[in-house]
Amino acid sequence: MHTTNTLRRTAIAVLTAATLGLAPTALADTGHQGPSWRAAWAASPQAPTAPFTANWSQQGFENQTVRQVVRVTTGGTRARIELTNRYGSTPLRITGATVARTAEGGAVRPGSVRQLRFDGRASVTIPAGGTLLSDAANLPVEAFGSLTVTLYLAEKTGPATFHHISSATSYRADGDHRGDLTGTAFRETSASWYFLSGVEVTGGRDSACRNGVVTFGDSITDGVGSTADANGRYPDELAERLAEAGRPRAVVNHGIAGNQVVNDTTWAGEKALTRFRQDALAEPGVRTVIVLEGINDIGGSTSTFPAPPTPDVSAARLIAGHRTLIREAHAKGLRIVGATLTPIKGSFYDSPANEAKREAVNDWIRTSGAYDAVVDFDRAVADPADPDRILKAYDSGDGLHPNDAGYEAMAGAVDLDEL
Repeated sequence: MHTTNTLRRTAIAVLTAATLGLAPTALADTGHQGPSWRAAWAASPQAPTAPFTANWSQQGFENQTVRQVVRVTTGGTRARIELTNRYGSTPLRITGATVARTAEGGAVRPGSVRQLRFDGRASVTIPAGGTLLSDAANLPVEAFGSLTVTLYLAEKTGPATFHHISSATSYRADGDHRGDLTGTAFRETSASWYFLSGVEVTGGRDSACRNGVVTFGDSITDGVGSTADANGRYPDELAERLAEAGRPRAVVNHGIAGNQVVNDTTWAGEKALTRFRQDALAEPGVRTVIVLEGINDIGGSTSTFPAPPTPDVSAARLIAGHRTLIREAHAKGLRIVGATLTPIKGSFYDSPANEAKREAVNDWIRTSGAYDAVVDFDRAVADPADPDRILKAYDSGDGLHPNDAGYEAMAGAVDLDEL
């Protein structure tokens, strides 16, 4: 399966590069007016926390360089990045930043390093609670190409706004190494992203298209259970499937592991009802949102890991939350697709009461007509002989999260005509 996916992804990359017709441009602008920008990659910001594994969010950074690798799902002739201090309590000083094409690990390709500027300046301060975009970088970007964003943080940042579960490796070095071609100085690694919340592109063949897809949800959208650094999350697989079908579209991921629809948590982000507008609905160039969320509202009231239980949520209240998301998407002129909640039998969420809620919510998603369309992820990954349980071949091992094959099956269940 891994070898097949690798060959398939190589073929997609070659096809995309051939059809985009990318070329460097001598134009320079601040990126805030004029060009039509499209979301190419995203990660939902979270407050500093460490519920599962150690990371760098709570202590932050000082005189350190952070290098982060992301894979975009659409290409263009120029790119810009989004940085966020959404959950910072003090201003964040970015001393300098670069973007480049990724080589191996923490290394970047020679000749591709571009210094990022912010309204023409190399350094910028982001106020507490703020988010900003860089100026346009003259770096042609191919769909399914990987970019390395490097931030030099000379001053003490304090606790860092971040995205906890990246399923990708980030790198850290002491001192200023923003222009390094090799990864030699980057001796520390992390499985999270820091301050980086988006990549946007403009130009290229699809410059006028407004057909991107936001995938919004919890850990199963975030990709928990997928292979690290392999881009095997279901949104990744969906983007590749669209490209293979000759219908390339950007697919950006706004999942947060542990996230709930109606409850805030200290470790899994603000509830969907709060973050939906800022995360999903604000993305440029998007036409459709896929929502897969609610299993943590159901299971979180009975689970004690990794935090105390959250308030009990009835199926009716969870459905009311989904209706709110639908109204907000429609108010923005977006199409919204509802996804059924995947099996929990054998997981730490398994109980008769939780299963009854899951089935009630899924029945509403399938039959109510409230969503513009439905994708039945539940049936896509369920064991036909035991439909309340995820198929063993698709199970990452905890009875809840799919593995790479399970995420591929989920992407395969999406009706491309409904996006």
